[in-house]
Amino acid sequence: MIKAGIIGATGYAGGELVRLLLGHKEVEIVWYGSRSYVDEKYAHVYRNMFDIVDATCLDDNLQELASQVEVIFTATPQGYLASILTEEILSQVKIIDLSADYRIKDVATYEKWYGITHKSPQFIEEAVYGLCEINRDKMQNVRLVANPGCYTTCSILTTYPFVKEGLIDHHTLIVDAKSGTSGAGRGAKVQNLFCEVNENMKAYGVATHRHTPEIEEQLGYACGEDVTISFTPHLVPMNRGILVTAYASLKKVAYPDGHVDYPTEDMLLDVYHKYYDKEYFVRVLEAGMTPETKWVEGSNFVDVCLKVDPRTHRVILMGALDNLVKGAAGQAVQNMNLLFGFKEQEGLELVPMFP
Repeated sequence: MIKAGIIGATGYAGGELVRLLLGHKEVEIVWYGSRSYVDEKYAHVYRNMFDIVDATCLDDNLQELASQVEVIFTATPQGYLASILTEEILSQVKIIDLSADYRIKDVATYEKWYGITHKSPQFIEEAVYGLCEINRDKMQNVRLVANPGCYTTCSILTTYPFVKEGLIDHHTLIVDAKSGTSGAGRGAKVQNLFCEVNENMKAYGVATHRHTPEIEEQLGYACGEDVTISFTPHLVPMNRGILVTAYASLKKVAYPDGHVDYPTEDMLLDVYHKYYDKEYFVRVLEAGMTPETKWVEGSNFVDVCLKVDPRTHRVILMGALDNLVKGAAGQAVQNMNLLFGFKEQEGLELVPMFP
C-alpha cells in the first residue's frame, strides 16, 4: 500500500483523482490539499463523498507532504509546481503533475504560449511526457511525470499512428475539437455560467490555444520533423467529454503488386489496430462507427475510428474521451500504476456511464 497526496484535490481533476484512488487497492490518500478550503471537511466540498471521506482539507505545503507520501499528484494551475519544485522534494517522492509546467521541452515555447516565466527549467529534461500508450517504455526510474492535457491526449492518440507511419501529409493536418465545460476548471467564470453555455456553442482560443504546441511537439517526435497544425477548440453545453475530428491529406503508398495509389480505408483501420489492439484503454471502433463522448463518459477509455473521403483523398480521424478521466485524473492514475509496477488498469476498470 502506497501513500498518496493530492494538491488541488477540490478542483474537478482533483475530485476525479479522489474518486479513482478510493477504488485503488494499492493506494491510500493521506493528504487532500486545497488552498481554497483549508480546514474544511472534504465531504463538505464534494457532498458525494459524505460518509466515504472523513478527511479535512490540508494546505499546499509540498515540502511537508513530500516527507509523508510516496507519490504526489499536483492538479494545480500552470506555474504552481514550477515555482516551488526543488531537488530536495524530488529526491523524496514521485510527482505526477497535471499542469503544463513540464510537458513542453522548449522553455521559450512554454513561456510564449502560457505567458509566464518558467521557474524551474532544470527539471524539464528529466520529466517524462506521460502519454502511456506512446511513452510506456520511458517510465522506468522516473521521478517527475508531465501528465498530458485533455485535448492533446485525444488529438495525439487519434492522429499519432498515421503521422508515425507517414501515411498523411502532416502539413495539412487540421484538428477540430469540442470540450465540455469542466475542461475550464471549477473556478467561477462568467463565460462558464449556465446561461452563457446552455443552448450555445462557440470556438475559443482560435489559433492561440495553449495545447497547440504540446500536440505539435509530440507529433514531431513521431515523424522526426517539425509539425505545425491548425487547432481549433470549441466549448459545447455538456459537463464532460472531448470529441476530436482531425482532417489530413493522404499520401500515396506502394501496393504489393507494385502500383502506387492512396491507401484504402481498410488499410488505415489496420494501422489503428496495429498500434492499439494491445492497448486496454484505446478502443478501435468498427468500420462505419463514429465515436461519441457518451460512450466513454466516466471511464479511462479513448474511442477512435476513421473515414476516408475518396473524392478529396483526405482522411477524417475521430476520437473521443472523458476530459476528466483519460484527459486528466485517469491518465495520472495510469501513470502512477506504471511508476509503481501495478497492473495498468488498477483503479481504472470502470464501465463507461450510459445513458
